[in-house]
Amino acid sequence: MSATGKLLREMYEAMLAQFGHQGWWPGEGPLEMCLGAILTQNTNWGNVEKALANLKAAGAMNIGAIDAMGHAELAELIRPAGYYNIKAKRLKNFIHHVHQGWGEDIEGFLDRPISTLREELLSINGIGFETADSIILYAAGKPTFVVDAYTARIMLRHQLIYIEAGYEEIKEVFESNLPSEAELFNDYHAQLVAVGKNFCRPMAKCESCPLEKFPHDRFAGRGE
Repeated sequence: MSATGKLLREMYEAMLAQFGHQGWWPGEGPLEMCLGAILTQNTNWGNVEKALANLKAAGAMNIGAIDAMGHAELAELIRPAGYYNIKAKRLKNFIHHVHQGWGEDIEGFLDRPISTLREELLSINGIGFETADSIILYAAGKPTFVVDAYTARIMLRHQLIYIEAGYEEIKEVFESNLPSEAELFNDYHAQLVAVGKNFCRPMAKCESCPLEKFPHDRFAGRGE
């Protein structure tokens, strides 16, 4: 195991010891997880749950129903998730793409090689790197690492990346130094989110952080 791999593993074990297994991702079935990955952009999961509950109550938790639904109706149902007009458009783009090629078979759409699925997801307007990888990891259950703002900040402060590092570079640090296991990538990302929310904020709160014992610069990236 590389020195970076050893450090990443030790950091994971420290987070796991403090927070416990996170049990991500909330959602019943792959379609709901896909929708959740799109709706959770720029909001918290509690708001996403309300939007998903609205879709269920309207009998619209299926590909055909969402594809046939008008933009305004869909936007109103997902209003709790915020940015509802933008997110309604993104949901429609994703759902229409799947419906055209796979009908109602979301499992078939997801059950393909990571590189193929990722390339196709990224071709859909409104699906970026983080959302695509969230769909692949959580809905498809395939090992791809999800990078978010918390991940970038923690990695920068722990001197594992340069400030100029982009999404793909940060993702590669994890994927080239850890076993390619969906369960590990799943919980590792969740642990980093817990650290980011509770400790590694723009103004760092290092005391009692499970990663405090590892070399770090609490001021790195503070002005982002």
